[in-house]
Amino acid sequence: MNPPSATPIRVLIADDHPMMREGIAASLTAHGNIEVVAQACDGDEAIRFFTNWRPDVALVDLQMPGKDGLEAIRAIRSLHPDARLVVLTTYDGDARIAAALKAGASAYLLKNVPGRELAATVREVHNGSHILPQALRREVAIHYAGDALSPRELDVLRLAAVGHSNRAIGAQLHIGETTVKTHMSTILVKLGANDRAHAVTLAVQRGFIDL
Repeated sequence: MNPPSATPIRVLIADDHPMMREGIAASLTAHGNIEVVAQACDGDEAIRFFTNWRPDVALVDLQMPGKDGLEAIRAIRSLHPDARLVVLTTYDGDARIAAALKAGASAYLLKNVPGRELAATVREVHNGSHILPQALRREVAIHYAGDALSPRELDVLRLAAVGHSNRAIGAQLHIGETTVKTHMSTILVKLGANDRAHAVTLAVQRGFIDL
């Protein structure tokens, strides 16, 4: 663990729950030479506040109104390629983790992380490290076998998740019912699912789709 620097690490917190933001801020300041310079309540504010405040590190929740955390991370990295961003969320799942890292996050943590570990991660990311806890690395590794769903398969699965039949899915996506069945068969194989309902459950657990 690197010792705290003489100059406080300036942090932005983006989370739509005020009490969660305050708790994170209190935990960070109690465990290191860290200053919370701004708090954003949604993805749009996170982008704007990052540009205005230029923090050393930003903690970003994934589920927020307006632009979600992934959209905010992509936008911030496009505007500020050297931005150091940490996902801090209640949601795990290998697909969600992979998407966050691909978007440009330097670390991915769950909100039950101890305050001392959160502060240590902020310091490590500030120093240029990339952090993924062992349990989450293991989850990604288990499924790292080319089983990612294509954009079209995700479209099919999202519509199936809200109860649409193959015919209705085809009509909405402007493809044939047979094509929908083919996509669904591929989805079942990729996810190792027994049926449509099982596929939806697994896809939600792994972070491919949200309900």
